[in-house]
Amino acid sequence: QQRQIEAARSPGRSSERSKQQHELWHEICDTATPHGAMASRQLQVLSALDGAKTQLYHFRAIVVAGMGFFTDAYDLFCISLVTKLLGRIYYADPSSPNPGSLPPNVAAAVNGVALCGTLAGQLFFGWLGDKLGRKSVYGMTLMLMVVCSVASGLSFGHTPASVMATLCFFRFWLGFGIGGDYPLSATIMSEYANKKTRGAFIAAVFAMQGFGILAGGVVTLVLSTVFRNAFPGPAYQVDAAASTVPQADYVWRIILMLGALPAALTYYWRTKMPETARYTALVAKNAKQASLDMSKVLQSEIEAEPEKLDEIMARGEDYGLFTSRFAKRHGLHLLGTATAWFLVDVAYYSQNLFQKDIFGSIGWIPKARTMDALEEVFRISLAQTLIALCGTVPGYWFTVFLIDVIGRFWIQLVGFAMMTVFMLGLAVPYHHWTTPGNHVDFVVMYGLTFFFANFGPNATTFIVPAEIFPARLRSTCHGISAAAGKAGAIIGAFGFLYAAQSPDPAHVDAGYKPGIGVQKALYVLAACNLLGFLVTFLVPESKGKSLEEMSGEAHAEEGNGANKVCP
Repeated sequence: QQRQIEAARSPGRSSERSKQQHELWHEICDTATPHGAMASRQLQVLSALDGAKTQLYHFRAIVVAGMGFFTDAYDLFCISLVTKLLGRIYYADPSSPNPGSLPPNVAAAVNGVALCGTLAGQLFFGWLGDKLGRKSVYGMTLMLMVVCSVASGLSFGHTPASVMATLCFFRFWLGFGIGGDYPLSATIMSEYANKKTRGAFIAAVFAMQGFGILAGGVVTLVLSTVFRNAFPGPAYQVDAAASTVPQADYVWRIILMLGALPAALTYYWRTKMPETARYTALVAKNAKQASLDMSKVLQSEIEAEPEKLDEIMARGEDYGLFTSRFAKRHGLHLLGTATAWFLVDVAYYSQNLFQKDIFGSIGWIPKARTMDALEEVFRISLAQTLIALCGTVPGYWFTVFLIDVIGRFWIQLVGFAMMTVFMLGLAVPYHHWTTPGNHVDFVVMYGLTFFFANFGPNATTFIVPAEIFPARLRSTCHGISAAAGKAGAIIGAFGFLYAAQSPDPAHVDAGYKPGIGVQKALYVLAACNLLGFLVTFLVPESKGKSLEEMSGEAHAEEGNGANKVCP
């Protein structure tokens, strides 16, 4: 082969190679490297995972990992359904023409504190997942979520300030546990999946977030309906004091505590999942245990190959995160995944957490003073449930079905582009949308931004970081990317709260200063989406490639003799 290659490369009588020589050269190279080398030098246990047919264990892993994301979404977004109710219960002033509302600093804390905890959890558990193993800390995050969901609903105190302080304390630690679920679930699913359908499997885990958001709306609808029928009250403008019945205090507590249920149901199955073969072999360097674990999972005999693992490890691929080698190989990739996630979350969390304010500003939800407390909860949850049902959930599943066909790059690129278009479509003629008769069209456009967020960057920014980094840094890099996203979510949560206030002091909510208004806030979100479109070009396509092919580890592509002569 070496002589054939040299002969094919020599110019001969002509300054250009003949077509026959050119084809022969590439045919020999393709056979020799890198695919042939990788196939022969790849650990059998990893090759078996890459080529495994879709089996029951894949779906079990999706459900077990996905229920964590179901819980994550339920816990993070259900708070937006009850913040208006919290204001009526704890900050009521019967002499005011409008119902009580949370003071700006309290509203920002209640909406944003869980996101702060999530950011910290993503960094900490992402790092810990690479140090101790994925399985070792997987159950830990879930148990933290269970305990803190229950504790959030049990927040008691003698004053409104003490109740809110207790609620924020437990929601921070709830977010800390949720944060750990991001890098661990994504990494475990990517390392279990085969390369042909890996994108769909990771996307299916993330798609459970849509069902979590939908479940939060449905649970709130049911509870508010039950309590309204059992304890009816007059509208605020009829009788301010009686419009918030004492039993309404149970509603928000039950909603928050129910978030513990799906997490508790899947805790046992998480503890029974074996450690991923890629961590056991490539990080823990135990080829025998990796082949033993996957032999049980795949129900086939897999050779341990400790000598081949030693050969792979001898290549010196143990470079760290803060090294020039990592920066050269994956620095731009990490910048791309982190920045794209940051930008999409600024827009996505602004929209999700403050739908109630946007719907109120266009008149889709009636003025608060025309309703009692529980009717307002019902109206808010109905609006958010319809958006989730028509835009959010379908977007996730379009990604699941098409990501391994279209690819991550194009889904993210088109998603950012369409989000930009629809945000501008809402912002430019904003005053048109606020006039009576146009509200339904506004909601359709608004729903389409959610559709293309989830059939776009909201899903792909979760998937790609779990595929393109080395096994020993995969969880850490995913955690860094996710934490950048949550930094964007915090900016969205805190910033939009103030920015969306009317520039006219006469129409500003109590306790707030004039802002730039909803229209200009939508322009800012459109600009974030446009930047995300540009940043997408930093992220490589991973469709159809093995994790080791993307990260450049665990095969003998480098240093192979044929590589020195092939292009």
